[in-house]
Amino acid sequence: MDLLFQPATEMARLIRERKLSPVELLDAHLARIEKLNPKLNAIVDIAADQAREEAQRAEWLAARGEFLGPFHGVPITIKSSIEVAGMLCETGSPLNEGYRPKTDAVLVRRLKDAGAIVLGTTNCPEFLMAYETDNALHGRTNSPWALDRTPGGSSGGEAAAIASGMSAAGIGSDSGGSVREPAHFSGICALKPTPGRIPGTGHVPGCVGPFDRLGAVGPMTRTIADLKQMFAITAGYDAGDPVSAPVPLRQVSSEELKRVRIGYFEDDDRTPVTPETRGALRLARESLIAQGFEVVEFRPEGLEVARELWWKFFSICGAMILGPIVKAHGRMSPILREFMKRMDPEVPLCGQDLLDAWIQMDNVRGKVVAQMRQFPILLCPVCSIPAFKHGERNWQVEGKTIEYFDIFSYTQFFNLLGMPAAVVPITRTSEGLPIGVQVVGMPWEEEVVLEVSERVERDFGFCPPDLSKIT
Repeated sequence: MDLLFQPATEMARLIRERKLSPVELLDAHLARIEKLNPKLNAIVDIAADQAREEAQRAEWLAARGEFLGPFHGVPITIKSSIEVAGMLCETGSPLNEGYRPKTDAVLVRRLKDAGAIVLGTTNCPEFLMAYETDNALHGRTNSPWALDRTPGGSSGGEAAAIASGMSAAGIGSDSGGSVREPAHFSGICALKPTPGRIPGTGHVPGCVGPFDRLGAVGPMTRTIADLKQMFAITAGYDAGDPVSAPVPLRQVSSEELKRVRIGYFEDDDRTPVTPETRGALRLARESLIAQGFEVVEFRPEGLEVARELWWKFFSICGAMILGPIVKAHGRMSPILREFMKRMDPEVPLCGQDLLDAWIQMDNVRGKVVAQMRQFPILLCPVCSIPAFKHGERNWQVEGKTIEYFDIFSYTQFFNLLGMPAAVVPITRTSEGLPIGVQVVGMPWEEEVVLEVSERVERDFGFCPPDLSKIT
């Protein structure tokens, strides 16, 4: 396999065994960026000189038998809504143009301490309010699977960089599916953890107000093993995150894993999914059953209530927060202007509305958690459809017209419910587009989610795109 499609953990192993030079590995990534990024437009800031200095230091340390940590010498990227000292962190907005933080976000510092080399930051839609990646500062990001398709959003630049081998791994953020949908569209893995399990300190805008309950920062990789390593490095308490909690990492024994019952559903009885999406779910279910898992048809009650509440907190509250900021300056990317126009008919929430929604959120979360005690893992779709063409806003699925926000309800549920969820790539459509499945768990049980996801991956997993189509 192409070196740049190897798992990040494999790159790290080769460096530890002195079979791979960190400088050569970095130069290979930079060469691919030079070749592909003009077409994909995934990476918006490349710190080549700084990264090379860090790679040279990593090589010098390795020659002495010294290693900073499990990602020693591995080049990664970070979504440009997460602070990396000295690198662009504009969140896709002209209002943040040129912003270069002086310090690292907590999770970035943890990755650097583990030996990772941050080679750049990646594109996202303005203020992260879209499921595709385009903005007035840096333009549109294209999928490495097909340039006329989106790699998703809001972590679309990160997904495209990892799927094309321009980055070994990375970090995105997710308030409504923003690491999971790009992973599904781009054929890679991702984890949205329980909010606070990985601290969001250093995310721009801050994970505060309703977004401290909806949002999470999470790893994006090509394999579940890489996802597990990234999670282990970045997870842990930080006082700067209002929902962070001191939850220790734990090992899930094979005996415990065998006892996990898995609930399975193909649709939510509201938003249909494509036949090929159903087929991918069935393949994953059959694989788990063949491995000895009990997989039972089960869909928790309350998911539609969760979706409706998610809309209030993410969309209505989001528009209430952003409205005064962007309208005062009059500088909006077209994709954010589209979102704000979509929100014009919505009535802003008054204090009583917000209080009622908050109470409902806690109530529905409690009810779904109670139901999931018998099925602590759910296997379900990531999205109704595979990657769509740039600018598309409705689709025909099983004879029904589905609108833009509705196709993503399968991720939105679990942001409102605060549940960890991973994406595993399974297969491809007749057009060659990736399809993933979603593995969802109980709050604070990321380790169980990742173990089950690794079992799903055994028969499937990452398959590189044909890069000859974009060169």
